[in-house]
Amino acid sequence: MLTLRGHRALVTGATQGVGRAIAVAIARAGADVVLHGLRSDPQADQTRAQCAALGVQVAVVEGDLSSRPVAATERLFREATAAMPAIDLLVNNAGTCLDTMHFLDVSADLFERTMRLNVHAPFFLTQQFARRWVEQGTQGRVLFTGSINGRLAESNHAAYDTSKGAVEMMVKTLCVSLAPKGIRVNGMAPGLVRTPLTEAFLSDPKAMAWMQMHTPNRAVPGPEVCGEAAAFLLSDAAWHIHGQMLLVDGGMSAWQQPDPPPGQPTTIP
Repeated sequence: MLTLRGHRALVTGATQGVGRAIAVAIARAGADVVLHGLRSDPQADQTRAQCAALGVQVAVVEGDLSSRPVAATERLFREATAAMPAIDLLVNNAGTCLDTMHFLDVSADLFERTMRLNVHAPFFLTQQFARRWVEQGTQGRVLFTGSINGRLAESNHAAYDTSKGAVEMMVKTLCVSLAPKGIRVNGMAPGLVRTPLTEAFLSDPKAMAWMQMHTPNRAVPGPEVCGEAAAFLLSDAAWHIHGQMLLVDGGMSAWQQPDPPPGQPTTIP
């Protein structure tokens, strides 16, 4: 049985969606959890209650990782380890998608904000924990939340896609740097899942049908599929998995192009 008993985790961006699902799955596996969110809100309280109901210790810390990410990650590291010492699991989940526009219209400010939260913050937060773990001889484990957008581009998400591509390479290079020191680094790349951020898109029947057509198993699940994958990658069962990005996407990334709807001819470019 998969278990994380005896471990303590920090999950960034844990108040809703994929972050909440990861935090709850980790708690269900027995780990104590520090939940990070942008600010105190009912979503954070609900996540705390869900995790506490599973019989683990839970703490909540706040902080904006998109502004001055080096200083922000130093502060988060101090507050998280003060709230719950001996954290040995780090989940870099906080992220944003700000651009729904053509590449030609992306501003420098939007690009920089995207990179600060999606790339700079997880890089330097991992550095904070890795330094402590190496100093103490802790065999820490790090998980990054990437995206299928790190492999498959969309025309109106140039900044976001670029940031998630960087996350995948960060997983690989930090693995090479940290595996010899006993620290395991992996990532998880969800396809489209049902979250508060995707609810409006998926409420359109045409959009839902399009996504199902482009996904081999025809499923657009809730974020719990990401939680289950995260708990596995952080567990002892994945002890020999290093530097990998697990795509949780129903097979979308494996498909060169979807089969045409019934009645339409198959074309080969």
